[in-house]
Amino acid sequence: MLDLVFLAFIGYILLLGLKRPFLWVLLYVYIDILAPQRIGYSIIASLPVSLIAFAAAFGGWLVLDRKEGGRFSVRQGLMLALLLYCWWTTGHADFPLDAETKWDWVWKALLFAIFLPFTLTTRARIEALALMLVLTIATIVIGTGMKTILGGGGYQNLKFFVNDNSGVYESSTLATVAIGLIPMIWWFTRHGTVFRPHWMVTGFAVALTFACLLVPIGTEARTGLLCIAALGILLLRYTKRRLLFIMGAGVLGLSALPFLPQSYYERMATLAEPGGDESASTRVAVWQWTLDYVAEKPFGGGFDAYRSNSFTYVMPVKQVDGNTTTVTYQPVEDKGRAFHSSFFELLGEQGWPGLAIWLTLHALGLWQMERIYRRWKGVEAEEEAWIAPFAAALQMGALVYLVGATFQGIGYQPVMLMLVGLQIGLNTYCARIDSARALHQRSEQRRAAIDDKLRGAVAA
Repeated sequence: MLDLVFLAFIGYILLLGLKRPFLWVLLYVYIDILAPQRIGYSIIASLPVSLIAFAAAFGGWLVLDRKEGGRFSVRQGLMLALLLYCWWTTGHADFPLDAETKWDWVWKALLFAIFLPFTLTTRARIEALALMLVLTIATIVIGTGMKTILGGGGYQNLKFFVNDNSGVYESSTLATVAIGLIPMIWWFTRHGTVFRPHWMVTGFAVALTFACLLVPIGTEARTGLLCIAALGILLLRYTKRRLLFIMGAGVLGLSALPFLPQSYYERMATLAEPGGDESASTRVAVWQWTLDYVAEKPFGGGFDAYRSNSFTYVMPVKQVDGNTTTVTYQPVEDKGRAFHSSFFELLGEQGWPGLAIWLTLHALGLWQMERIYRRWKGVEAEEEAWIAPFAAALQMGALVYLVGATFQGIGYQPVMLMLVGLQIGLNTYCARIDSARALHQRSEQRRAAIDDKLRGAVAA
């Protein structure tokens, strides 16, 4: 039955897309994030629904869609360069079979992010993509929040729609994405046009924000706590009553403490003592190994190059005997541990060139969103007042992502690459408005100059 519901919805959107091909772009976003083919049980699992939506999105744009206003930007060029470089390193990878497996989804994520800005030519399309991102993630987040409240949480114990700890369904990744989208959720309460500002929209935003904040608790993802802290700091810039905001956040945090399970406290305590936690200790060891690795192979070892790592580190071991606790330090040998950081993931897999491209891609996005925010801040016209807050929401989302990416390997995360495409689309849209205005002003100046000349000639 569930399969039929998914297939009916997908088929309906495919039919609607014959008239509005941009709907196929949104359909692919929905399928790529939610992965209904992994949620279903029989029919849908055997159909290449993701490939069908992927082909429809590209084909619909090429054949049916109007291509007015599309531009190839510098950041799209950076993603293309990264795509080609990843293709080259995959051909020279240390572990060819494992690299091919990762390449199979990375190239699709990068290619779609390169393509996406070409379709974002109007405000309606930009908002529609943002809404699809929010609502699709909300589908997962709401279920996660409900399971957390009902007592189904715990580190590596909270089950999502799929029994697969990969993609956006990986606990730390979901926590990062959920927290990063909170500013965008609240943008819709003031500037949305699909769902106009209304008390019901605000009520849904409150509930969804609460569910997003529950994700790090339910998954016990330490990265999620860091993302919450980062978002709180970022919001201070846009809060008029900062002291009240800080006090309110403190009261909210303190009031939540009695309801948190003991396992959550124990998990978060390792943030203060990373040396006492095996997961945190291996991260530091892997990062040191990566630096040594690229010192010998500056162009990287291709996808999953971490599989060749091997190292020894020292872990404290506590032994309790009555009221006496003794701590001994024992060496631990480990190998084949993942990078646990997007920065070191790019460095180890793509070398210094790949890391430089990736860092430039995101740094340029932060700068563009800052420039747009300052350029359009304070504009009161309804058709333009949405731009500055939207740029701020995208910038905060990107910064939260970079904080989360510091401690997990999500350098090619499709949702984050879609946010990059959204940033590029907004930047192109604003540039087109400024260009049209500049052209109009030049036309007015020429017309005024001609009028002055005519009046001078008549007077003479």
